Amino acid sequence: MDLQLDLLPMNAWLPHKTPAIIAGPCSAESEEQLLQTCLQLKELKVDALRAGIWKPRTRPNNFEGHGKVALPWVAAVKKEVKLPFTIEVATPEHVELALKYGVDILWIGARTTVNPFNVQALADALKGVDVPVMVKNPVNPDLALWLGAIERIYNAGVTKLAAIHRGFSSLQESKYRNAPTWQIPIELKRLFPNMPLICDPSHITGKRDMIAMVSQKALDLNYDGLMIETHIDPDNAWSDAKQQVTPSMLGNILANLKLRVASSDNAEFMNQLDELRKQIDGVDRELIEILASRMALVEKIGEYKKENNITIFQIDRWNEVFRTRPNWADKMGLSQDLIAEIYKLIHVESIRTQTEVMSKQDQKA
Repeated sequence: MDLQLDLLPMNAWLPHKTPAIIAGPCSAESEEQLLQTCLQLKELKVDALRAGIWKPRTRPNNFEGHGKVALPWVAAVKKEVKLPFTIEVATPEHVELALKYGVDILWIGARTTVNPFNVQALADALKGVDVPVMVKNPVNPDLALWLGAIERIYNAGVTKLAAIHRGFSSLQESKYRNAPTWQIPIELKRLFPNMPLICDPSHITGKRDMIAMVSQKALDLNYDGLMIETHIDPDNAWSDAKQQVTPSMLGNILANLKLRVASSDNAEFMNQLDELRKQIDGVDRELIEILASRMALVEKIGEYKKENNITIFQIDRWNEVFRTRPNWADKMGLSQDLIAEIYKLIHVESIRTQTEVMSKQDQKA
């Protein structure tokens, strides 16, 4: 990665405990609804408030937010509750209006992140503005789009930046509204280790009874904060009713979260951990050696297929591999899904290797 982000730490722009908690309703429906929700959230000592002012909906004729009308409500709530407030912005006009009404933190939504033209327009509007910006992952599981959006905002001079993981759309049936696909935010954190990472379990789950589970998972992965949709009467909310919790529910979720640390001063623990990691390193070397042996066999198969004028892809063989390997894994106590994903990658590499073998032989001919 060519661009190293020189970011201010999160506690420089959002004084907070660990993890930071951002909460509030999906939509600002009325000034009273917003105020009463936020007053209860203040009692829970959350770090910042949130609400949707402009709501980008998948289909028309759903509630799309009150827009500019709701911004004075935000200003009034900020004055009463005295906590930072964050809203989603999707256009330069949104940025201008949000700053005019004293919004403290902006976030860029998933439907905006997916479009580099829209992100660049926002970046241009943010030049010279000292305001924190949080960037949600794009709707589809595309790390490059997420990184690109972050880089565009950073290139505009914004150094108070965070990423929000809200899950990814998928055509596959899932218990989640948006599949978490944890490996993508983990890779983002690897590339940008000083980028604060916030989890949005409300949008990942789409169901309030799963929020605690996903929140704990995020903290176990060393996320820096949580953004949880909270409403005084979620069953009657005007948008995303099923994924919102009451302030009291949020209080219970937060009270039961287990906070873990990234390191330990326990010498015995660290010695045992180091020993286990050395053993893992040894097993990994063996795995790589076995994969190398497998790919050598794949190369020979490619040569035989070329000699006998046989196509590379054999659907019956692939179906056999894809059926048997997960079954073998299950008998050994391994996840069938894990092994299925691994063999999908192995199969892609096998196709590439055989294609290369045949191509080289064609060139020789």
